[in-house]
This record gives sequence, C-alpha cells and structure tokens, in this order.
Amino acid sequence: MSVATSYTEFAAREAHAVSPAYERLALAVSRDDEVLALLGTLPPTKRQPSLLFGVVRLLGGPVEDPAAFHDYTVANWPAIAAEMRSRATQTNEPGRCAVLLPVLAALPQPLALLEVGASAGLCLYPDRYAYRYGDHQRGSGEPVLECAATGMAPPTRLPDVVWRAGLDLNPLDVSDPADLAWLDALIWPEHTHRRARLRAAAAVAAAEPPVLMRGDLVDDLPALAAQVPAGATLVVFHTSVLYQVPAPRRAAFVEVVRGLPGHWIANEAPDVLRHEALPEPPGGAHHNVLALDGTPLAWTRGHGQALSWFG
Repeated sequence: MSVATSYTEFAAREAHAVSPAYERLALAVSRDDEVLALLGTLPPTKRQPSLLFGVVRLLGGPVEDPAAFHDYTVANWPAIAAEMRSRATQTNEPGRCAVLLPVLAALPQPLALLEVGASAGLCLYPDRYAYRYGDHQRGSGEPVLECAATGMAPPTRLPDVVWRAGLDLNPLDVSDPADLAWLDALIWPEHTHRRARLRAAAAVAAAEPPVLMRGDLVDDLPALAAQVPAGATLVVFHTSVLYQVPAPRRAAFVEVVRGLPGHWIANEAPDVLRHEALPEPPGGAHHNVLALDGTPLAWTRGHGQALSWFG
C-alpha cells in the first residue's frame, strides 16, 4: 500500500465520524506531494498517520487546519522526522479494557495479567475501572469506560487480578511528565473524554505501579511469564500492537505465546493477525478482532468504544 493510500484509508476507516480534524488532515496529506515525499524518507513502519499527527501535536504544531499543518510540517521537518524515528505509537487507551473484560471475567480466577506492548500499562487494571454497557454498569472505580456491546450479555463481575506485568520495547512511566505528554499527544484532538480517562487511569497506575519490563515480545516473554505466582491463571494479551511487528516476528510470537501455560487474548486488525472464515464486520469502519487462544470471538473498535460479539 502506498503512503498516500494509507492516509486515505485512515481517513475513511479510522477517523471518519470519530475525529473530523484527523479525517481532514489525513485526506490533505494523501494529496500533498511535498509531505508525502518527506514521509517517504522514513522507514515504512514510521510513516503512519497516528505517529505523524501525534508528533506534530507533541511539538506544539497545528493539527486542526490542513494548510497550517502543511506549513509547519515542511518548516520543522528535521525535528519531526527525528521524533518519528525515535518514537512509536504507544496509544495506551484504557477504554480497550471494556472489550477485554467479557473474556477476562469468564476465565478461571484469579488472573495474572501480562500485556505485550504495554506502553505505560494502563490496560493492566481492568479490575480497578468501572464499565457501562448500555444500561448495565459494572464496578465503581474511575474512569468509567463506556462500550456499545451487541450479541452478548454484559459480564456480571470484574476479574480478580493478583499479578500484573507488561513488556514493551520502550515502557512509559505515567509519573514522568514527558511520558504522560506523549500519551496525551497520541489522543485525537476532539477526544476530551479520552484525555480525562487517561488522567484517571494514570492516577490508578501511579498509585500501584505495574511491573513494566523493557524487552522483546519473542525473546523476553517466556522469562516474564515464568514469574507468574502459583495458583493464578496466566493471561497474555495485546491490543493494536502487532501491526508494528514485522510478519516473521509476528509468527514467532504466536508460536511462543501458544507454548505458554494459561490463555492468550489478542485484539488486532484482521489483516495483521489472520483468522479463517470471519463474519462481515459491522459497517465500513476499522475493526479489530478479539480472539481467545486463537479463536475469534468479536469485532471491536480501536478505542474500546464498541464490541460486536459473534463467538
């Protein structure tokens, strides 16, 4: 897929009806030969819209007006390119816990959670947040995570988590203002509710910091998994992570994770982690596939805002 096409796809499938600013911006970049040429100087994994837009926001550049964005990007390209080369999209959206919860609550308790691509570890606290599925609320914590769920009854309980750890090439620390600023920059412009959610979830993580290990999802996963306390069900999970991993390493990861005791929850795009005979996704928006131990169960939206169960 060309860089221009990837921005057109992002506008149509991810930003449409979710972020008008990023929809406008992505369409403008897809037609902007000067910015496309600059993006072409970066490695293929560093050209994606969310990384470019997040870096420009982090540096204080404009993302609401495409013309101002163009001028800023061209004028400040060396600084933007340096940040894009050194960073990855580490969107740590606690709202994704709402689509993980139905699976987590149904597994043998208590749980030992191990997140791959954990960023700052905010998705390691599904037992501390509250959830609203339509008229059904579960839990009493903050933030309250809202999810439009179809095809299933909402879970009746929260999981019992006795151990939580994350693995990431570059773990982030919510108590570090610079790391928190990057997480904030990755939130789309209009999403003030997600900014509030980030702050509330960061307070939970800061009060009880998770074990976050700097490491590779293939080479370092078994050693971290071996630290799980006796009597707890290991759950290795990841959400919107594997698209950043080259295909051969993805295959190696799947082999490693399948060899571990416990369970494996994946929440990834269908072209990143393939499954046979998936039903049609609801509507034309971008959806991930929620799967348990390789069996697909539901379509999910990227920020946890919707879940359509078919398993």
